[in-house]
This record gives sequence, structure tokens and C-alpha cells, in this order.
Amino acid sequence: MQRYFIDKSKITNKLILPTDIYHHAIRVMRMHVGSYFELVLETQKIALMRITQVKKDEAKAELIKWVEANVELPASVTIACALSKGEKAEWIVQKGTELGANEFIFFAGEFSVTKWDSKKVTKKVDRLAKVALNAAQQSHRTKIPNVHYCSSLDAIELPRFDYRLVAYEESAKEGEKSNLFKLTTSLKKQVEASLSSEILAVFGPEGGISAREVAYMNENAFVFAGLGPRIMRAETAPLYLLSALSFALELG
Repeated sequence: MQRYFIDKSKITNKLILPTDIYHHAIRVMRMHVGSYFELVLETQKIALMRITQVKKDEAKAELIKWVEANVELPASVTIACALSKGEKAEWIVQKGTELGANEFIFFAGEFSVTKWDSKKVTKKVDRLAKVALNAAQQSHRTKIPNVHYCSSLDAIELPRFDYRLVAYEESAKEGEKSNLFKLTTSLKKQVEASLSSEILAVFGPEGGISAREVAYMNENAFVFAGLGPRIMRAETAPLYLLSALSFALELG
């Protein structure tokens, strides 16, 4: 069933569809009177709606019932990625949203080949936010991940995070295997105790992480983790981590 997000904290039993939802539901999905869809409110409540009237430039729907669903990762995961080449940012946001990420931060790593023009940052972030919205609707999330940009790694605000992890290639080469397992074990205990946790996971660009960035993360209590014996691309590692967390916290 098609799902849409609406910028409202509550709705009445009767609703005129917002322009963007009208266009997609009626013009793209060819919905008609009697068609059902779901609306997700800002409060993450889900409403099952039925279209009752369709006009040339307007459609109305009625509330049928409220739907219960628990589809969000039980821990809040922020994926912080250094800028990489090509369209990798869009790929990370799209697939990361489907896998349950709560937030994405893109930053200019010291070894990043790609740089974002300061005049175009807002446009790029807005584009990625649209990717997150579409992916959240497709995967039936109840939350749209936030997307931000920081000028450097040390511009990311750290105090709100309970856990700070960096996927470090050198740790993998040295055979480090336990830190991710320790993290998931600790998080599982938090979830079982109904306690919330915020995780920051940092990933470097194709060129890796600089010595200064490594020193900064050491000084700020980051855990350096290997993600297995294989070397992953910059856009693959975040998805590996999210998959591992989902398995441990939702299926394990």
C-alpha cells in the first residue's frame, strides 16, 4: 500500500490532499474513489485513508482507522560519511534509509577528493533530503531521516551520542573483530531494558582517514572497529553496519 508523509501533527476525519500527495496519488499512481493509502503524521502515527472524491485539481479522503506499526530500528543510528566521488551520497541515503538510519551527516574529509561548493551545499542537502523522503515512503518507515552537511569531521557535535564508532580499514587489516560485536551486545541490553541509545558511525572516503582525524577520534572516545576481513567501498561499509545492527537488534 502506498504511504505518504504529511507535515501535520494531527488530522481530522476528512482531509483535502496536499498538492504533492494529490499529484503522486492521482496523477502517478492513478488512485480513484475507493482507493486506500496510508498517511504518516509528524508524531509517527499512521492513518489508513480512503479517497472519497477526485476532481481536476483536488481530491478528498477520509480517515478509516489508525494503524499500529513498529518498523524503526530500536537504536538511533547516525551515519557520518566523508564526501566520496560520484553519486555515492544518494546511494548511501537511499539504501541507508531503507535499512533504518535515523540521520545522515556528510562531511569534507581531509582525504576527500570530492568537495562541495559552499554555494551549492543547500541544494545538495535538499536533494538528499528528497531521496530520504522517497526511500522512507517506499520502505514504509514512520520517520524521515534528517540529512546534514558539516565542513569537517570535528564540526560534528558529539555530546548527544552515547556510542561513537569509526569503521577503520587499518583495524580490519590488523584483524580486529570484537568491537562491533561488543557494540551490538551493549545495544541489545539497552533495548531489552527499554533504554534509548544514539550511535554515531563514521566512515572515511576512498582515500581513507587522515592521521589528524584518527588522533581527533582517539581523543574523543571513538571505538575503532573492523568490519570483517574484506575491504569495502565507501558506500558499502555504512550499509554493512546498518544490516549488522538490524540483525542483532531486530532479528537476533
